[in-house]
Amino acid sequence: MNKAQLIHELSTHFDGSKREASRALNAVVETITQTVATGEKVSVTGFGVFEKVDKPARTVRNPRTGERKEAPPTSVVRFRPGTDLKASVADDGEHVAS
Repeated sequence: MNKAQLIHELSTHFDGSKREASRALNAVVETITQTVATGEKVSVTGFGVFEKVDKPARTVRNPRTGERKEAPPTSVVRFRPGTDLKASVADDGEHVAS
């Protein structure tokens, strides 16, 4: 499912308004993005947790040339699925959160 399809599905919760569904989705994504970027965790009960993880500098190897070099420290986003999401996936989508 891509963003347009997700907006279409969400629009059923907004009386068919794709504009309102799009605004809601964009607001959620922007809020999660900005909050995680500051280093705060975003936890959506049952769905999962988004968090920023700092990775230290490390030595990497180019597999083509074998050259070794130092990769700078970086930050990545980690997502850990929540209980309801895990159960839903394990049940092939038959589990519905309340």
